[in-house]
Amino acid sequence: MTPVLEVVFWLCCWLIVWTQVGYAAALALLTRVLPSAASRSRARTRRNAESEAPEKSSPASALPALSLIVAAHDEQEVIAAKVENALGLDYPRELLQVIVTCDGCTDATAARARDAGADLVLELARGGKIRAQDAAVRRARGAIVAFSDANALWEPDAARALVGAFADPRVGYACGQVRFVQAVAGAGNQEGVYWRYELAVRALESRLSSITAGNGAIYATRRESYIEVDPIMGHDLSLPFNTVKRGLRAVYVPQARAAEKMVPSLGGEFARKRRMMSHTWPIVLRGGMLSPRGYPPGYALMILSHRLLRYASAGLHLLALAVNIALVAAGAGTLYWITLALQLALLAGAALAGILPLRPLLIARYYVLTTASLAAGFWDWLRDGTSASWEAAEGTR
Repeated sequence: MTPVLEVVFWLCCWLIVWTQVGYAAALALLTRVLPSAASRSRARTRRNAESEAPEKSSPASALPALSLIVAAHDEQEVIAAKVENALGLDYPRELLQVIVTCDGCTDATAARARDAGADLVLELARGGKIRAQDAAVRRARGAIVAFSDANALWEPDAARALVGAFADPRVGYACGQVRFVQAVAGAGNQEGVYWRYELAVRALESRLSSITAGNGAIYATRRESYIEVDPIMGHDLSLPFNTVKRGLRAVYVPQARAAEKMVPSLGGEFARKRRMMSHTWPIVLRGGMLSPRGYPPGYALMILSHRLLRYASAGLHLLALAVNIALVAAGAGTLYWITLALQLALLAGAALAGILPLRPLLIARYYVLTTASLAAGFWDWLRDGTSASWEAAEGTR
């Protein structure tokens, strides 16, 4: 039995290390030895342009019409600033349509959006963010439909940068870079550390093939590429892989920047990720992500490495700990005492972070709690299902 336990233990350890660190290292190596998809696209676009030799046009006339959609539920505190930010983008006003969709709002969100100058304000019964976005897309005039959260502010050139990705006809989805700003100085949430790492991985994925997930603060699709998904299945995860399954690319555009407030407390971050995972598991298990049909082989490996194994990491950690304890009890050797001590040290460091708010301990606590949120979200979905409606995360408005 001991040899079987050893195989299980080291397999769990290898999968955890691969999804957390090894995958990113492999992508970085591949980008050095393989020509990137982005480079091939730029070369193809340049060849097409040279062969067709079009007449020079003004920057405005070269841009497509853009509809920027903000789905909002009781966002009266921030919606005016969001609309003003959208109208202040460096994008020709005649080509920009700003749509605010009020999802069952009970406050002054609609009135404040109109007063701020939104082109279209839709007032709907509560149906959830996805259905609010669907309704807006049906009324959109733009060839490109972009989406943003009510509390996310775009930099002036973000719209041009995001839309620029669609110059490549093979691109169906593009997301920008969101920067999380701490609402409270010295807050214990280490989301910023994780997010910088995640964006670096996303950039590597985009260079090689397509990204495996986006974000809700700044992203866009072609109008004809927009997909209406189950209302409990958010766009962040469902649109990129579905875009790839339809033969198009999903890319990351780091030059398109937005910022939004970070959840100030780690407890709030745990609650946010737990809620997100209750929406994620339906996408993974019955929304098509698990099915390899339509994936190029390399992208299938990306989905497995960055998504499926990452979401399974809570179970892998628990199994590794249980098997490690069993190996120690069976007298398997000093090595397994060391690996058990390392696992317990991670848990102890997370526990101590509340007393000693040192950066390494805070990162340990962030890792433990966010990994636990994967399992908590799964439990919530199994027990209660997932609601299509949403509430703003603590302290982000």
